[in-house]
Amino acid sequence: MPNIGPLEIAVVLAIVLIIFGPKRLPELGRSLGRGIREFKGSLAGDHDDDDDDGKRELSTGETPAAEKKSETSTGA
Repeated sequence: MPNIGPLEIAVVLAIVLIIFGPKRLPELGRSLGRGIREFKGSLAGDHDDDDDDGKRELSTGETPAAEKKSETSTGA
């Protein structure tokens, strides 16, 4: 199996830059990092507190921010 050297990595990065453009690369990196982090967390069985917000959104049909606004507007 051939080794991947710095020249091959530079060629791949140049092709990615040409395809996606410089404005889209930071967004791509963030989404890739989030995906890897979620994958590692699912393998390790880690549970974040952020999941609770997502469950609340699914169960009530409202986002957590919308719930906070409704609580403040009703005086509760």
